[in-house]
Amino acid sequence: MDYISGVRTRKLRLIPDDRGWLMELLRSDWEEFEKFGQAYVTTCYPGVVKAWHYHKGQTDHFTCVSGLAKLALYDPREDSPTKGMVNEFYLGTLNPILVKIPPLVYHGFAAVGSEMAMIVNFPTALYNYEEPDEYRVPYDDPAIPYKWEAKMG
Repeated sequence: MDYISGVRTRKLRLIPDDRGWLMELLRSDWEEFEKFGQAYVTTCYPGVVKAWHYHKGQTDHFTCVSGLAKLALYDPREDSPTKGMVNEFYLGTLNPILVKIPPLVYHGFAAVGSEMAMIVNFPTALYNYEEPDEYRVPYDDPAIPYKWEAKMG
């Protein structure tokens, strides 16, 4: 799969033992790491789409720690070699990956199946409550060539 310019993924590793398992989500010695701003958890209920938004200065690092999420990205950047490209990733306990999302790339996610999806994000900047670096458009914005539809088998 070709990735949008600046997007990186890393397969995460579950380390099991007799008590359960441990999984490293982001390390400062990984190439995906830039800097630490904060960490937070966001959830999405089945049947809900949390899209679209982007950041002008912040890079996000998404991983799904519970349930299964479909994460979609769209590159609108005029100077990007991948302008107009869409990426789609399935993240969750059955596919533990980290996705690095660069500034100006639209992103959104939806829970897949009947469980809530829980995303952990490690953005490179603190959330500014007075002037958030978050710019939104509707999930069905016609300028973005992606449809948030369930695929029937």
